[in-house]
Amino acid sequence: MGPSSGFVARIDFLGTGNAFSPPGRMHALALLDSSVLVDAPPTVLVQLRRAGVSPADIEHLLFTHWHADHTFGFPFLLLERQHVSDPDATKTLGVHLRPGGRDILDVLCRTGFPGSLDAALDERANWSESESGELAGTDWSYERFPVCHTPETDPHGYELVHSSGFRLLHCGDSGPCEGIEQRSARADAVLLEMGIPDFVQSPHHHTPSDVISFARRYPDALVLVTHNYASGVGIEGGFPMPELPSSVHQLEDGDNLIIDENGNFSLDINS
Repeated sequence: MGPSSGFVARIDFLGTGNAFSPPGRMHALALLDSSVLVDAPPTVLVQLRRAGVSPADIEHLLFTHWHADHTFGFPFLLLERQHVSDPDATKTLGVHLRPGGRDILDVLCRTGFPGSLDAALDERANWSESESGELAGTDWSYERFPVCHTPETDPHGYELVHSSGFRLLHCGDSGPCEGIEQRSARADAVLLEMGIPDFVQSPHHHTPSDVISFARRYPDALVLVTHNYASGVGIEGGFPMPELPSSVHQLEDGDNLIIDENGNFSLDINS
């Protein structure tokens, strides 16, 4: 898999569900150019295999926050690379995270696979706490910014810029907040989580009404919904998909966004 012919970049949405994995959806997961992951949900290996991507081909992993549906796949990713896809340790994984994040992931790995990943944590990962920078070996750069989610998880989003000029605002898990507002006017596409229906009150998530309001404020941005609480299209059971304006796209697992050399982009719906 990789950028389609005539395109210079591709973003695959390997999962679009919230923490409860509603019917038809796996945990939210975005993959840039088959080499950059944003978060590592518990089913990350399954999601990569479905996309035809080897775990060894992942060059960078960016964490948004410390909830389990965004982190518990990390030990499995590291273990698979160590024993299956890169047993000779020819590649190093760039891990981009907030201060203190390595301690959290160390505990996670040592709890899940005691004694198995100690060397890998030191030798197979390149740890970076930089708030911005280039993603080496790719055409992407990033800037991390704080968002509104459960405070104990140290929640952040990423402004991801491609060399073509295309700009994606990955908001992580967040309710409406100033960090998103400050950056949305210059974004080509905004990836918003919509983790709860309107009848649930929480400042830490977008509801359908929040998404509609956001789309009205930023009519020039492509608004993409992930971390969806509702079941996938055409799937019975769970919460039904809410009615949203045609300008808002409720992503399904397997959808992708392709970008050309001038920064123009189009959404490819896998349904």
